[in-house]
Amino acid sequence: MTAQSQAVALLQDGVAKLHPAWLADLKAAAGSDKSRVSDSELNDQTREFLQLMAQASRNGLPDIDSEAGAPLRRFLETLSRSRAAQGATSSQTATFVFSLKRSIFAALRTALANDSRGLADETWAVSELLDRLGLFTVVSFQKSRESIIERQREEMLELSTPVVKLWDGVLALPMIGTLDSARTQVVMESLLQRIVETGSAIAILDITGVPTVDTLVAQHLLKTVTAIRLMGADCIISGVRPQIAQTIVHLGIDLEGITTKATLADALALAFKRSGFTVTKTGS
Repeated sequence: MTAQSQAVALLQDGVAKLHPAWLADLKAAAGSDKSRVSDSELNDQTREFLQLMAQASRNGLPDIDSEAGAPLRRFLETLSRSRAAQGATSSQTATFVFSLKRSIFAALRTALANDSRGLADETWAVSELLDRLGLFTVVSFQKSRESIIERQREEMLELSTPVVKLWDGVLALPMIGTLDSARTQVVMESLLQRIVETGSAIAILDITGVPTVDTLVAQHLLKTVTAIRLMGADCIISGVRPQIAQTIVHLGIDLEGITTKATLADALALAFKRSGFTVTKTGS
């Protein structure tokens, strides 16, 4: 056999010739951390990968960018998403592919023991193939991880901007942390949707938990107030502390026409008044 046909023959019969040694290497590489992938799952994944390698090698060593390599790419993308969701690292995920080198090289040394040049050529060709597959796995993992992080970020934004119904017709949105453009968009979408759902006439933006108010934060607040008014509701900004009031004055930010209160309690009392409610303290 030529060096090239020897490699193809090895991959064609990979499940029988490579799987046991490869699976053992993977389990050894995992060490004591076997919580992410069970032995049965790892066994199924390695078998499937070798079967796909065999199918892709019918006409020679596979080109992962070709149509024949598409099943391999899809498998590695699925594997990367699974590992990312399980909390694995990129290096741990790439080890799935790179650890196959040891088994293949050992088999090639046995098959080509008397052909040093063929062994060198074959080792280089297989090493290049596995390197490309491993790098593709790393890129797929990074994309999956970035997608997970972005989804978590969006979920955190939604959780950090809860719209609370304080009374019939009165909503409140307590904001904590920095108010940037992305968060302002989430705030507006959440609040406007709740205004539509509840038919509320008054919305209170409580900025007690906002550490600082600069020109950009003030612009975001003004945009939110404008959007609320366009929905036919009134807006009250509460939590305006002395330091924030001084900063607003110092920056020359115009909040004329916007009702502000020092505390959420004051804003709620005003909301009751505008809604026609009177709050009185009953005797004990």
